[in-house]
Amino acid sequence: MRFELTPRTNSPTVMRIFASVAAFITAFLIAGFVIWLMGRSPIAAFDVYVLQPLSDPWSLQELLVKATPMALIAIGLSYCFRANLWNIGAEGQYVIGAVLGGWLALRTHGTDAGAWLLPLMVLLGIIGGALWGLIPAFLKTRFGVNEILTSLMLVYVAQLILDYLVRGPWRDPKGFNFPQSVTFDPSATLHPILEGGRVHYGAVFAGIAVLVTVIVLGRTLFGYRLKLTGDAPRAARFAGFNSKATTLAVFAISGGLAGLAGISEVSGQIGQLQPSISPGYGFTAITVAFLGRLNPIGILVASLVVALTFIGGESAQIMLKLPLDLTQAFQGILLLCVLAADAMVSYRIRFVTRGGGR
Repeated sequence: MRFELTPRTNSPTVMRIFASVAAFITAFLIAGFVIWLMGRSPIAAFDVYVLQPLSDPWSLQELLVKATPMALIAIGLSYCFRANLWNIGAEGQYVIGAVLGGWLALRTHGTDAGAWLLPLMVLLGIIGGALWGLIPAFLKTRFGVNEILTSLMLVYVAQLILDYLVRGPWRDPKGFNFPQSVTFDPSATLHPILEGGRVHYGAVFAGIAVLVTVIVLGRTLFGYRLKLTGDAPRAARFAGFNSKATTLAVFAISGGLAGLAGISEVSGQIGQLQPSISPGYGFTAITVAFLGRLNPIGILVASLVVALTFIGGESAQIMLKLPLDLTQAFQGILLLCVLAADAMVSYRIRFVTRGGGR
């Protein structure tokens, strides 16, 4: 006996919402069982992971800080994924955006630059990420090279470039030989939205990206083009949509938003260039994009949920002595549960015997 998945003709919105809720509950139950096997209380873990961060004002600010880069990157990735193109290298585009925007901050360091500096840094960050994203897109459209491999390999190239720069020509001469650049000037720093707060204007960029993407994907021909290209490539070609132009466009958008996240992080949260400027935001954003079902609003909610697991995981590591890797495992479990729930809603399971009966 084997089973087959047959598409459902109609999947009500209520069923999809219920499936999402069921997926989250299932993921928490699985994680609680694993924590119980490790000799810890699942109830205490839930309190540390979820309740305490949501009840502490500082943790709520940190929640927005960590969600900002993931939301920006995931929004960009949704353009690629909707067109059935796989950009796995957002981490590298994030790094190059930070490098190119940070270059201007270092170039003007100590010159008392005016208000023009920060907008130009942000623009350079977007350009850097977009250009890095166009490399796998060009290789795919020109030579047919698989974009998954090239975008992924370029991540390590970008990280090595950053590592070389902060250990070599861009290292702070007064930094006691630590591999880091000088601290950015105030004119090159993305200031907090509220004085004394942690949330900087990168969160505003993320909000704008969500609103623009809602309009682009839902109200424009370009959004329809992406959907048609992803769902029915042959129909897209018959409609006159150029697949190569689409590939270049979505990789440029995806890389640009990742670069924006990178320069926002180093100019707002970190304040300088270091060998490591990301805990893996570019890779985690892939999970965020699919948790949000490639929908801008869903991605915003998913980024907050995943950011909550980061903060809760750090607290659980201290208070419950749980390994930080458990957080990444939970994110993977959550993604699997959501994908499984989507499959159950979109398809019916049909059991088939060897003779062809049901």
